[in-house]
Amino acid sequence: MPPAIRSRLALPDLAATLVRRAVRVAAVLLVALAALAPAARADTIPVKSAELRADEDTYVLNAEFEVAINPTLEEALQKGVPLYFVFDFELLRPRWYWVDEKVLLVSTQYRVSYNALTRQYRVASGLLGQTFDALDGVERFLSRVTSRPVANRDQLVPGTRYEAGVRLRLDVNQLPKPFQVSALASREWSLQSEWHRWSFTP
Repeated sequence: MPPAIRSRLALPDLAATLVRRAVRVAAVLLVALAALAPAARADTIPVKSAELRADEDTYVLNAEFEVAINPTLEEALQKGVPLYFVFDFELLRPRWYWVDEKVLLVSTQYRVSYNALTRQYRVASGLLGQTFDALDGVERFLSRVTSRPVANRDQLVPGTRYEAGVRLRLDVNQLPKPFQVSALASREWSLQSEWHRWSFTP
């Protein structure tokens, strides 16, 4: 009889021990994740400046990013894997009574590739393309948007406050399937800027 009583009393003790161990493991994992969090954002694209201004019958956009293609992406390029960067511009009209109205959305895709025969990089957007002898030329090209028309003067209402936003990102969905899997597991493929927003009143 006494041994049976002892075994029944041991079960709650065992459960409490397991719970304490699980809590300790969870705490260690949380600390490890917190330590890794800053590193996960190491490969981003900072936005240095952005502005929207009137130019005759249009509004033009100027923006400057700080693009740095890391060694992993450079190696992929040299192995024949093209990289696709997407530049997004949007213009919203804030509304206090409902969600903001999306007035404009302009996206431009850049295909970056490397030719092993000529040892040159090429950046193409639509039918237009440009070649570079070194990767830093590609980075400078992707980093600047200069006097790009984004809207006609009659599309915006004078005196109305709008919210403009820009971002630049590597589109990992355009990568070959095996590289998409690698991109999910590696921070080195996470190259993008957050939305940079500012108010604009025509």
